[in-house]
Amino acid sequence: MRGEVKQERRERRMPRWRLLLRYLLLLAVLAVTIGPFLWQLSTSLKGAGEDIYRYPPSLIPRHLTFGNYADVAEIIPVWDFALNSLKVAAANVLTNCVGAALAGYALARMRFTGRKTALVVFVMAMLVPVESIMIAQFVTMRELQLNNTLIGVLLPACIGAMNVMLMRNAFAGVPYEIEQAAFVDGANAWQRFVRIALPSVKGTLAVVAIFAFMGAWDDFLWPLIVLSDQSKFTLTIGLNFLHGTFADNQRLVAAGTVIAVLPLIALFACLQRYFFRGVGEGAVKG
Repeated sequence: MRGEVKQERRERRMPRWRLLLRYLLLLAVLAVTIGPFLWQLSTSLKGAGEDIYRYPPSLIPRHLTFGNYADVAEIIPVWDFALNSLKVAAANVLTNCVGAALAGYALARMRFTGRKTALVVFVMAMLVPVESIMIAQFVTMRELQLNNTLIGVLLPACIGAMNVMLMRNAFAGVPYEIEQAAFVDGANAWQRFVRIALPSVKGTLAVVAIFAFMGAWDDFLWPLIVLSDQSKFTLTIGLNFLHGTFADNQRLVAAGTVIAVLPLIALFACLQRYFFRGVGEGAVKG
């Protein structure tokens, strides 16, 4: 409350031209970030007789239609592709939340031989480009007979190093005295983790869930490498057919793009309250 009052006082003392410049910059950033999506949404709702390349551009369709979305579903099995992506993304969220939480708690709270070495390994894993290990990953999936399966798509990213570090920093920010009191009362490590530590980092768990879902939902290169059966394609690979065969019809491409983006917007809308709280939790120095 005091911080908000101080912020209001600083804004009152700020010259009008500087305040106007700040809002203009914010509007420019807003236009750059959401402008392309609004353009795609507008294009997907425009009819065949409407010029999408007119100047000046128009974001409001003159003849609103949802026929482009129906045409996408007729050209490619978009809902089957979306279901495959949803399976991979949901499993990725589950494995990352559980695995990163367990690993992060162990790195932050437990004392064991090699703890610092494990921490360095996770940090180094964040620095390795994914493209440099894809051949090794593909060979591994082939030896495990998991190529051309959704499990093969999921497995390499089931626990991300960055997510482990986020959870580790969040657990390190929880006051240790609380866990000491629980230890005195007879709580074991598992009970302290489930009943004390985990409820204190719900925000960071939301951050991990959003990052894991986005990473799996938007991934294109790895599913393209490991999958060959069209019935198992994820949405990003399936939408590539619109770019290849029907590249001249940008309305269909825009409709497919909107279909792919809407689940991400819905997820963030549901978890935004925990997300912003989790950014602060994960930023605490451990």
